[in-house]
Amino acid sequence: MQLKIMPKKKYLSAGRVPLVLFLCQMISALEVPLDLVQPPTITQQSPKDYIIDPRENIVIQCEAKGKPPPSFSWTRNGTHFDIDKDPLVTMRPGSGTLVINIMSEGKAETYEGVYQCTARNERGAAISNNIVIRPSRSPLWTKEKLEPITLRNGQSLVLPCRPPIGLPPAIIFWMDNSFQRLPQSERVSQGLNGDLYFSNVLPEDTREDYICYARFNHTQTIQQKQPISVKVISVDELNDTIAANLSDTEFYGAKSSKERPPTLLTPEGNASHKEELRGNVLSLECIAEGLPTPIIYWIKEDGTLPINRTLYRNFKKTLQITHVSEADSGNYQCIAKNALGAVHHTISVTVKAAPYWITAPQNLVLSPGEDGTLICRANGNPKPTIGWLTNGVPIEIAPDDPSRKIDGDTIIFTHVQERSSAVYQCNASNEYGYLLANAFVNVLAEPPRILTSANTLYQVIANRPALLDCAFFGSPLPTIEWFKGAKGRALHEDIYVLHENGTLEIPVAQKDSTGTYTCVARNKLGVAKNEVHLEIKDPTRIIKQPEYAVVQRGSKVSFECKVKHDHTLIPTVMWLKDNGELPSEKRFTVDKDHLVITDVSDDDGGTYTCMANTSLDDVSASAVLRVVAPTPTPAPIYDVPNPPFDLELTNQLDKSVQLTWTPGDDNNSPITKFIIEYEDGMHEAGLWHHQAEVSGTQTTAQLKLSPYVNYSFRVMAENNIGRSSPSEASEQYLTKAAEPDQNPTAVEGLGTEPDNLVITWKPLNGFESNGPGLQYKVSWRQKDGDDEWTSVVVANVSKYIVSGTPTFVPYLIKVQALNDVGFAPEPATVMGHSGEDLPMVAPGNVRVSVVNSTLAEVHWDPVPLKSIRGHLQGYRVYYWKAQSSSKRDRRHIEKKILTFQGSKTHGMLPGLEPYSHYTLNVRVVNGKGEGPASSDRGFHTPEGVPSAPSSLKIVNPTLDSLTLEWDPPSHPNGILTEYTLKYQPINSTHELGPLVDIKIPANKTRWTLKNLNFSTRYKFYFSAQTSAGSGSQITEEAITTVDEAGIPPPDVGAGKGKEEWRKEIVNGSRSFFGLKGLMPGTAYKVRVGAEGHSGFVSSEDVFETGPAMASRQVDIATQGWFIGLMCAVALLILILLIVCFIRRNKGGKYPVKEKEDAHADPEIQPMKEDDGTFGEYSDAEDHKPLKKGSRTPSDRTVKKEDSDDSLVDYGEGVNGQFNEDGSFIGQYSGKKEKEPAEGNESSEAPSPVNAMNSFV
Repeated sequence: MQLKIMPKKKYLSAGRVPLVLFLCQMISALEVPLDLVQPPTITQQSPKDYIIDPRENIVIQCEAKGKPPPSFSWTRNGTHFDIDKDPLVTMRPGSGTLVINIMSEGKAETYEGVYQCTARNERGAAISNNIVIRPSRSPLWTKEKLEPITLRNGQSLVLPCRPPIGLPPAIIFWMDNSFQRLPQSERVSQGLNGDLYFSNVLPEDTREDYICYARFNHTQTIQQKQPISVKVISVDELNDTIAANLSDTEFYGAKSSKERPPTLLTPEGNASHKEELRGNVLSLECIAEGLPTPIIYWIKEDGTLPINRTLYRNFKKTLQITHVSEADSGNYQCIAKNALGAVHHTISVTVKAAPYWITAPQNLVLSPGEDGTLICRANGNPKPTIGWLTNGVPIEIAPDDPSRKIDGDTIIFTHVQERSSAVYQCNASNEYGYLLANAFVNVLAEPPRILTSANTLYQVIANRPALLDCAFFGSPLPTIEWFKGAKGRALHEDIYVLHENGTLEIPVAQKDSTGTYTCVARNKLGVAKNEVHLEIKDPTRIIKQPEYAVVQRGSKVSFECKVKHDHTLIPTVMWLKDNGELPSEKRFTVDKDHLVITDVSDDDGGTYTCMANTSLDDVSASAVLRVVAPTPTPAPIYDVPNPPFDLELTNQLDKSVQLTWTPGDDNNSPITKFIIEYEDGMHEAGLWHHQAEVSGTQTTAQLKLSPYVNYSFRVMAENNIGRSSPSEASEQYLTKAAEPDQNPTAVEGLGTEPDNLVITWKPLNGFESNGPGLQYKVSWRQKDGDDEWTSVVVANVSKYIVSGTPTFVPYLIKVQALNDVGFAPEPATVMGHSGEDLPMVAPGNVRVSVVNSTLAEVHWDPVPLKSIRGHLQGYRVYYWKAQSSSKRDRRHIEKKILTFQGSKTHGMLPGLEPYSHYTLNVRVVNGKGEGPASSDRGFHTPEGVPSAPSSLKIVNPTLDSLTLEWDPPSHPNGILTEYTLKYQPINSTHELGPLVDIKIPANKTRWTLKNLNFSTRYKFYFSAQTSAGSGSQITEEAITTVDEAGIPPPDVGAGKGKEEWRKEIVNGSRSFFGLKGLMPGTAYKVRVGAEGHSGFVSSEDVFETGPAMASRQVDIATQGWFIGLMCAVALLILILLIVCFIRRNKGGKYPVKEKEDAHADPEIQPMKEDDGTFGEYSDAEDHKPLKKGSRTPSDRTVKKEDSDDSLVDYGEGVNGQFNEDGSFIGQYSGKKEKEPAEGNESSEAPSPVNAMNSFV
């Protein structure tokens, strides 16, 4: 079996079978494990042209591998080289490398020659290249006498170097006696031959030490020529005496020093020829003299210079083209030009080629009885000849092998046996060189083995390719199979790429690609396995990039670079300036996220790059720093470029054209790129599209065109400021029509009725039509049948309807574009379906299981796919609660719907009401709608805990009892078993007392608590209970009263027989109104009415004010502390009267009465004027802020003395006000004047039996 993998990847997509790599018979560059028998292979050898240093020992390398280990022998100049006879020559143990000891004795020249190494074992012999050994040479300059050179200012000059011929050739340079390189320029430069050329001389060229040096790198020696003396004089400096003593022949040359057009110093004549070998560097040179100094230009007469391989050296006097090929042959012209004229020279270049490989022979591993081939193909100029050898012997004279046949550059092997193993050599040669390749044929029978290390860990960045190696060997060639996961799940979920060498590639690795992968190799002789592990890491990102900055000289600038990375990787952040290291100055500081430069100078301008690296990836971001002069120096005006102009179309071909333009002004910011747009005047006039972008240094572009388009072009320039306006449009250019090169996209087939198929597509636009008469060929046939394709050609539309189709049948569909020229390529086939119909069958075997009081689970059997008659959308469950007869009469039954997507056969019904009976059915849903309903299934939900009682009121408060009234829960969620009442007292410091728990029968709605404490606030907690437990609580508070006067509870309607209504007008935009002057313990009726265009509308309600604390106000007069206070006040007044009386008797006047009248204090008035009894606190005191801490009574009314949330606490009694949105705006304030009494308001405690007052 021939083991060689073809040079193509195999893409395996998702399927139901494992991904198996069936490799073809050959493996290129096969590596046979060294523990297996194999012929020799040369692994290392010296270069073909081996120049040695004569001062060191000669080492000629020859290393090889094989099993058994090979033996080595050498030839020299074509004959056997017996190393045992030369004591200076030894061979390294286990190697074929020769060491010739010439340092102790002997000469290198003795061992010059051509050497070749042979490595041999029982399976064959491999040979090395012919290795030519030559010692390096660095000869001295020949002795010569150099006369001083004197010449006039402006003349040309050539200083010859003519270095000695060494091996390898010397490197030439010119220096002075101080070993300083002589400056060179467009005027003075060194030629390729080493001579120094002056286009014209100047007085500063005068010196006595022009020295040419030759450096021989191999021997690390430098030889120098004798110094040359040059003197440049001006004709104006010559006086008659000097002119008489100097003859014209003593001047260098005879040319005038006046200005003159260029002439070439090298090469000579108008034309020359140059030959170069393929792959080398082509160097062409033109050096001219003239005054002023000429400028050199280069062109290729029959083409353009290759942009990426063209270099200009020596001030453009040398043109270099790297990696030349035969395509670089042709005529190159150099032009030397100055203000007085120009001179041309044409160099004809021919590129020859030493042999180079097209297909080099590769090792073959074959199992007994298999076939194979060795191919040796090479090219060159001239064409090389191919010769074959076997085991180092020309194949023509080698022993015959019946399994092989030679066919030119190919050897064909058939039905090989073990004796067919050998090493074959292919030699391709021409006059410029040769190629020699060894390739063995090894006949083996081996079970599979995997060469990749077990449990190798691969770490890959997310969204990048992951390559998992599985290097293997076996003969016959094994098949490779990959699995993922510990349980051996075969890889058939996604698209994978399997390479020839067994490597598994995941093109875009995701987080879920992490895991263990197993590679399995099989052939008829056995099986081998290996596990590797893959980890996917988050990519490193720069989430905050440095930004372009313009700063003034001497200021400070900061660049930010914030990096986000995988938490298991350690990033390294580095800053570069112009792709080099940052200057080592203290002005540059780098912290975690910033680069800071202080005292910025002009040299700091440039591009700063932030580079973040981890062990797996790297990312970078750059920003430009531009340093400007500090103000007030006016900065130049920077703006977008002016638009390009003078657009011209040349080289107009069917599918390309060359566009040329002239750039506009860059407005002090260099143009970075040009953007080219086109308009299709035939199909989309007035609409411009992007065509191409080129660098800001180009003014021409070769544009690719599409057929049948009427092109116009325009160009925009862009710099760092922005983009210019578009140029004027170019002339129009209409390309020829052609057949479409693409087909419509978005092809779909969907039925709108049960008996049709609607085929739709996205049509081509006019630009894509490529010609007139655009149409579409629509083809279809049933996917599962044997029908032929049915086709129809339609106009330029986007839909075609096929009628009379079976219901929901898969179809194969193709849509192909065509025009008057021809058809587009064969289109891709897509699958569609004819129209859907309503499902025919209901889901069966519907079962319901109740999970809890509010949740149930429903199951059903799926409907057969054929009965669905469409795309399965899911299943829909209808369920509803059974209603009483009275409710059913009032409204329709409310059905709820839940849809379960896809092919699910069960689902949960949430939000059910406890202790209820529900009914449900299930229907299947497709794209057309719902199918029939299943038979109804009923189920009951168990009891749940009830909701809180609907209401709780405390009525009839007495000295030691309170009565509670309530309404049952609105949602009992079962059968009520009892009520739970909990209550506890609250003392004056708001502390809670002991909690009392009472159970009340479920049939009660009223309960009286007795033996309570008088004048005590209680808090109540009330809840209902079913067998499932207690429900939510409702809370309330109430106060027992102290009623020494025996005040009865208020009675609505008691008192006066006629209701007295009071009326207040309220702003229509308000939603509340405060009632003032109400009587405590009194029931009131309130009516609110609204009057408008539709008449008067009103509503009423009754409320009751809280009881007055009469007993407390009466008892205060009997308290000891109050009596003592009043006595102290009386005693103080008596003493004051005595003092006044005494002073008056002494003759003085003291108008105490008037002052007392003027400064009467109601707090110290002991008697009322009407009856002389102790009075209550005056009304003025009623308007003070009340003491906080009292509670709200059970009937929700607010008393001034008791409420801790009363509005009185925040303002002037009930006079606190609210905004229209309900926010309180009252403020703390001092006393106010007593307001006039309203209604029955009095400072005394009012009687609760007063007639009921009403307000409107």
